[in-house]
Amino acid sequence: MTDDFALRSTPLEAEHGALGAKLGPFAGWNMPIEYAGALAEHQAVRERVGLFDLTHLGKVEVAGPGALALLQGVVTNEVAAIEVGEAQYNLVLNEGGGVIEDLIVYRLEPGRYFVVPNASNTNRVLQILADAETPEQVHLMYHQDWCFLAVQGPRSPAIVEALFPEAVGLTFMRCAESDFRRRPVIVTRSGYTGEIGYELFTYEDIAVELWRTLVHALEPMGGAPCGLGARDILRLEMGYPLYGQDLFESSTAFEAGLSWAVRLDKGPFRGRDALIRQREDGLPSRLRGLRMHERRHIPRAHYPVFIDDRVVGEVTSGSFSPLLQTGIALAYLWPDDVATVGDEVIVDVRGRRGLATVVRPPFVDRSPR
Repeated sequence: MTDDFALRSTPLEAEHGALGAKLGPFAGWNMPIEYAGALAEHQAVRERVGLFDLTHLGKVEVAGPGALALLQGVVTNEVAAIEVGEAQYNLVLNEGGGVIEDLIVYRLEPGRYFVVPNASNTNRVLQILADAETPEQVHLMYHQDWCFLAVQGPRSPAIVEALFPEAVGLTFMRCAESDFRRRPVIVTRSGYTGEIGYELFTYEDIAVELWRTLVHALEPMGGAPCGLGARDILRLEMGYPLYGQDLFESSTAFEAGLSWAVRLDKGPFRGRDALIRQREDGLPSRLRGLRMHERRHIPRAHYPVFIDDRVVGEVTSGSFSPLLQTGIALAYLWPDDVATVGDEVIVDVRGRRGLATVVRPPFVDRSPR
């Protein structure tokens, strides 16, 4: 493998190896895929608490008098509505309304925001922000020397609040600044699992000490370190779309079912005109949830979806739900009204016809609030 294709390493790679993690490539990084197994780790998060290393995700600070105007013109949601200490889900679109990226915007101070894009798109998002015009000064900082840990599950408050008093009383999609060993830490009440949880951002020089402290705190609670395999099952059970798998530039924010994260009335932003046209013309496709009828039929990405003998869609994400004990999937169906919630469709599972019902995610009765 040449240097051009070398995987980046998290500062915790040796810690993961010592815990028996299976490491593998993900978005250009060598990341823990699983430790004790994805199903056991899924159960730990749903019932107790799990710890994730998510250092591969981007960590970008946008600060200065022009920060708000810059973000307003780049992302889809109403950034002006974010109060200090709050967070907001957002999309970055191309001029055709297609999804380039989904990300969280945190507001730390009146003129200081923290943006967390996906690993594979961090440089592209940075370039889009750098190229955007704003009449006032903006400072962009890519925190490549930061780590990102997530503590997720019903017992996560006991762990995080004991380490970070600022976390006490944080409600969903709120954030606060704290410290660990005299180093700054951004603590957020957010996550990608559907459970109560926290995300922690800090410098990599204290990553090992913080990781070990959290692992030690997990043990008496029956918690576990968790890999990306469990995280994918957890997010799919909640119906959370994954960029590059369920979100693409060829499908718009409306087709992805993310109109709730778009504010057309806030003023100009990338892709706004295309979304207005699509709202008037109708959607060519729509991302839907599918729940399989039989346990043996497990849907996977790219499996075709039928009504009778007519292809009406394609699975983008699919897996077996440990909570539901059946297969679940996200799939684009076309056109958008070809099937609605409650209708039945057929998924071709490697030549077998698997009956599924169109449902509205989340698939499971969970809430991160």
